[in-house]
Amino acid sequence: MTGERVHRRTYAVDVAAPAGVVYGLIADTTQWPLFVPPSIHVERLDFDGIRDRFQMWVTANGTVTSWLSRRTLDAQAHRIDFHQEVPAGPALSLGGRWTVEAQGAARSRLTLDHEFTVADDRPEDLSWVERATDTNSRAELARLKETAERWTSLDSLLLSFEESVRVKGPAELVYDFLCGIGDWPGQVPHVARAEVAEDQPGVQVVRLDTVSGTGPAAQTTQEVRICFPHALRIVHKQTRTPVLLEAHTGEWSVIPDETGVTAVARHNVLLREEAVQAVLGRGAGIEDARRHVRELLGGQSATVLGLAKQHAESTIRTL
Repeated sequence: MTGERVHRRTYAVDVAAPAGVVYGLIADTTQWPLFVPPSIHVERLDFDGIRDRFQMWVTANGTVTSWLSRRTLDAQAHRIDFHQEVPAGPALSLGGRWTVEAQGAARSRLTLDHEFTVADDRPEDLSWVERATDTNSRAELARLKETAERWTSLDSLLLSFEESVRVKGPAELVYDFLCGIGDWPGQVPHVARAEVAEDQPGVQVVRLDTVSGTGPAAQTTQEVRICFPHALRIVHKQTRTPVLLEAHTGEWSVIPDETGVTAVARHNVLLREEAVQAVLGRGAGIEDARRHVRELLGGQSATVLGLAKQHAESTIRTL
């Protein structure tokens, strides 16, 4: 290196939750897209309970970026050390530490330390990394605090489910339909408009207008989709959610076998408890919200899967 120096940043927040609860939220990287706003997807590559290696996609300064990271977990000390094995530019190196300190039985302090370098300390690159680090770290700590402080009711706010369909057609044709979200308006009944930007291969930033039998005539959401064509998978996260959802992630997957293809839509949802009655009416509770979300998202996914099945099977008949 020529002229680089190490830059450091520290962020901290007090949390009205036990240290073990807070540590648990940051220890499982696969759940970060639900609990950490900038995080889009985590693809775990290796984990033995102490050492964690993963590829991560995040939003930073309005763009989607990715890096390969390693972490070392110390559950007893409530500490996690991390560094980017393959950093995302313009950072030349980036690492740090998560620390959770108990401050009584039901209170703790969460601290996030960062240290990074940029090539030749170029001012424009340094400014970009500092801005991304500051914005993302503050958003991460704020959401982790909010989530941890709901720890007694968190299980009821989390919802995971899936829909699936069997297809007698090529897996590639099913995947092509699921990947081609820009073509859904006019084909998928609940999608009125889809604007798709793909500035990086396989990374789709999508703005959707959807309609349903209840609620407003049209609802606008935004999502980032990471496409893995060789694995026939598309993972996604809404970056602008409906009012009832604090966070929403999911995956479309196409699984071939000896007799055909199974297409699957998976959803993971964190409900926004304070919005339940505003959306569903006075007297509505969490169970009503869980049922509503399951029926709405499940029904929409089943429709898309049915159309993907039709696309694959009718194409084969035509050929």
